[in-house]
Amino acid sequence: MAWFFGLGITGVVLLALSLVFDGVLDGAFDGVLDGALDGYLSLPGVAGFLAATGFGGVLATELLDAGPVVATGCGAALGAATAWLTYRFGRALMSDRTAVAPRGDDLVGTAGKVVTAIPADGFGEVLLRLAGQPVKFAARSGGPVARGAEVWVEAAPTATSVVVRAVDR
Repeated sequence: MAWFFGLGITGVVLLALSLVFDGVLDGAFDGVLDGALDGYLSLPGVAGFLAATGFGGVLATELLDAGPVVATGCGAALGAATAWLTYRFGRALMSDRTAVAPRGDDLVGTAGKVVTAIPADGFGEVLLRLAGQPVKFAARSGGPVARGAEVWVEAAPTATSVVVRAVDR
């Protein structure tokens, strides 16, 4: 049973090392079996396999009163299941994509308010809502626009500036 404990503790230590030193040990299994397991073999997967095999062997020994061969088989089955779950979980996390980030072009056609007056030949500032958040942009206009006026975005030439026109009501 001491071997199973040692195997389980080794797996937990490897898992902790892979979490603390993220990426340092990633290349440890590159090229194993001539690359047949590339993409499937990762340090967290190996650590999960070792930990589950060791602690599964301990459980089989204690709960089932199993001998070393049966305990090893039970531990290996549990370890293989844990490694497969770790692989699938890792793949699910890697394929998870976030929504597309809002761009400046999303502002065209929205309304906002002037927070710093826009002169006829220069920049002022407008407050717009981008993805529901208030954001201040540098703004130009074809004519002067007073502070507090409502404006309409006609173009977004850069990520931080917009071209606006005053809204007539």
